[in-house]
Parts: sequence; C-alpha cells; structure tokens
Amino acid sequence: MTAELTRFTRSEPHPGVLQLTMSRPEKLNAMDQAWFRELREVMDGLGDEGDEVRAVIITGAGRAFSAGGDIDMFAGLDGDVHRTRPHLRRVYDAFHAVERCAVPVIAAVNGLAYGGGTELALACDVVLAGRSARFAFKEPSVGLMPGFGVVRGPAVMGRHWTRYLALSGRDVDAERAERAGVVQEVHPDESLLPEAVSLASEIASHPALAVRCAKAFINRDTGGGFNESVEATALLFGTEEHRDAVKAFRESRASGT
Repeated sequence: MTAELTRFTRSEPHPGVLQLTMSRPEKLNAMDQAWFRELREVMDGLGDEGDEVRAVIITGAGRAFSAGGDIDMFAGLDGDVHRTRPHLRRVYDAFHAVERCAVPVIAAVNGLAYGGGTELALACDVVLAGRSARFAFKEPSVGLMPGFGVVRGPAVMGRHWTRYLALSGRDVDAERAERAGVVQEVHPDESLLPEAVSLASEIASHPALAVRCAKAFINRDTGGGFNESVEATALLFGTEEHRDAVKAFRESRASGT
C-alpha cells in the first residue's frame, strides 16, 4: 500500500475489513490527480502475501460520496490532447484497479455520486446506498462524456439506462439506481455504514482464496473498450464547448450564483 494518503483516510471497522473514506468534504470529495494515483496504489497493494485485508469499503466524508472530477483540474488540462490522454489513462487505470483488486470492494454511497462518483460505483463489486444518495453522469453539461461510464455502464445496468444517464445528465435517487442494477441494497442513511461493515465482515469470514477466485472470474475481460473511450473523451476535452462550460462553471462558483 501507499505509505501516505492525502485524499483518503484508512480505518479497520472489523478484522479483515479496510474502510477507505474519501476525505475532501469541502470539495464534495472531488477527484483530482492525487485522488486517482492514491486509489490505484491502494487497490494494487491489496492481496499481497501476508496482507490480512479480505474486503474493502469505499465511502465519502461529509454530505457526498463524490461529486466527480475536480473542475479545477479540468481547467488545468487546457484541452491539450497531450495532457488529457495521460490524465484519462490515469482515470481509467484507477477505476479498473478497483475491478481487478484481489479482494471484493463495496461502495457505501452516501449523498451525491455524480460523474466519477457514479463511475466509481460501477467499478465496485457491490454497491450499497443511503436513501439520500443521488447518481448521475453530469459530463454532458460540460461538453464531455462519462468515459469509464459508457464502457462499463452497459454491462452493469444495460444500454438503455446507460444512454438515459449519459445523454441526459439527469440524476436518479437510490431506489431508481437499485432498479437500474447499479445499487444492490438501499438503507436509511444512518444505517448505511453499519450495513456495509456487516456485509464486508461476512465476505471476510469466507475462505479468502474462494472469494478471490470468484471475483477474478466474474471480472474477467473488463479491460475492453478503454482505448477507444480515451481517444473520444480526449477529443471532447479540446472542444470550445467544453472550455466555455468549464469557464462558466468556475465563474458561477466564484460569484456564488
């Protein structure tokens, strides 16, 4: 595992269970370069010889799971395809690291899960949500598409639900997300983490090799489509519509409107 985390905090709510809490509540746990790097490092480090972690819970501090990509990071990319390609590869590699992680990863979605927040949920093995959770792909509003979401969404929730979310930018509540297949259980907000810990501890109680083999087999062949999506999304980052939308969003935020 990475020695030091700045975007997550680690805890052990039950033996064999690692809880990763996204820790930028002042920015609704927005995802920046450090976030993607740290998530991949943690996921890649699990399952090493002697590692006692048998299940992982990912949740968010404050009132959001994650509002998605940090808009300030988008502005820093400046639409340069030579910057956006490596960035998008880091994004995909981080989410894919969750899928290929040796141990099961449970999302405990509290509050907003927009853009990358919904994509992270799609990458997790099981998703629990609080009743206040909201899911959406907000990328269309800034001239982008949810690159990982359009690759993984059809397999998780089908083409129709993926199109509905990826083309409209609308959000859905936890109950509708459960009907779509993104969420497996919905709980009162105050029960979300205890329920996630209960499920994770149950998984952790089973023979580790059997659980790891089952996850690896279920998640086989999940890497397809990434290269094509990287290229398409990189082109969108360079459009005038995207730059104008990011500028308008930042100006609106600065003015408090």
